[in-house]
Amino acid sequence: MNFKLEIWRQDYPGDTGRYETIEATGIDAEASFLEMLDQVNETAIARGGNAVAFDSDCREGICGACSLTIDGLPHGPQQVTTCQTYMRDFRDGQTIRVEPFRNNAFPVMRDLVTDRSALDRIIEAGGFISTTTGPQPEPNAMPVSPETQKTAMDAAICIGCGACVAACPNGAAMLFTGAKVTHLNVLPQGQAERGERVRSMVHQMDNEGFGGCTNFGECSLACPQEISIDVIGMLNREYRRAVRDEKKANKKMVAQ
Repeated sequence: MNFKLEIWRQDYPGDTGRYETIEATGIDAEASFLEMLDQVNETAIARGGNAVAFDSDCREGICGACSLTIDGLPHGPQQVTTCQTYMRDFRDGQTIRVEPFRNNAFPVMRDLVTDRSALDRIIEAGGFISTTTGPQPEPNAMPVSPETQKTAMDAAICIGCGACVAACPNGAAMLFTGAKVTHLNVLPQGQAERGERVRSMVHQMDNEGFGGCTNFGECSLACPQEISIDVIGMLNREYRRAVRDEKKANKKMVAQ
């Protein structure tokens, strides 16, 4: 298969950047999108050119490192990660536009590589869980209902790729933050720091410069793990509860 790639090239952070047209020829239809870029880079290097910089790691749809916007869609035309997008998903001879994830909180470092450490800082703001790490407790000492377990695991599958942020017209990180808050706050082990956790994570999310959610729903549609938009509702509920409880505690302290 042959393709014409319109790839975003940017030499350094803050560079204005530009699109560069590159021919990708003789591509196996069963090659992944990243394998296609590998072949393009090998050809460029052999000709004395510069390789296109992009992120990848596991290439199995697990780590969330790959982060390309392909023809305006985070990760590409299928609801999978970039590394699990295959060239058979495109037409032979098609022109494909490849860009980095676009968001003010995701500065472009070079070409298709973005700094998504803002998501890491949101997780760090959540702090720790005060549960023991010693011998395994008696299984019935802290029962978890099947419904709670399912809710927690459905949220915990978030791989932190940032596709939800790139897909959102507002550049919001509510799906990501909602997933991280939900999978910790619904379990018994997470109750001690429940309120402080959600307040800290939401405040950090706002400080990073992400936009606000207005329920467009593109985030859930772009998520390769198909995380439900319900976690945003759970996040809003948890945050309102935490703020309410904090105000009550402050009033009690003043009264004393």
